[in-house]
Amino acid sequence: MKIRIKGNSIRFRLTRTEVKVLCTDGRFEERTEFDNTFFSYAVAISNEVRQLTARFNDNTITLLLPKNELGDWEANDEVGFQNMFRLDNGKELFLLLEKDFACLENTAEDQSDNYPNPKAC
Repeated sequence: MKIRIKGNSIRFRLTRTEVKVLCTDGRFEERTEFDNTFFSYAVAISNEVRQLTARFNDNTITLLLPKNELGDWEANDEVGFQNMFRLDNGKELFLLLEKDFACLENTAEDQSDNYPNPKAC
């Protein structure tokens, strides 16, 4: 899973395997270790939310996706989900959860588990 954070915008990209785990298990999480602590990022399916939502607790960003929106995301062509999430302090946080497509240009990154890029000829 890749994350991109810029200002009040968070984007998560999931490979095929990660989407499959999310659809099967209802959660996918990764962790980055530091000397004495860690930072985690996760996606979870929830019956308690009505739209893509974010939580930050215990050094973990979790995107919560309503169960009824997930459907057959693993098998369909839907790229992802997005929401402009209003925070308790009145500010907004843009959330984007999407499938990770292979890059069109050469890259040293392993892309063997990425979705085929629809823009590739």
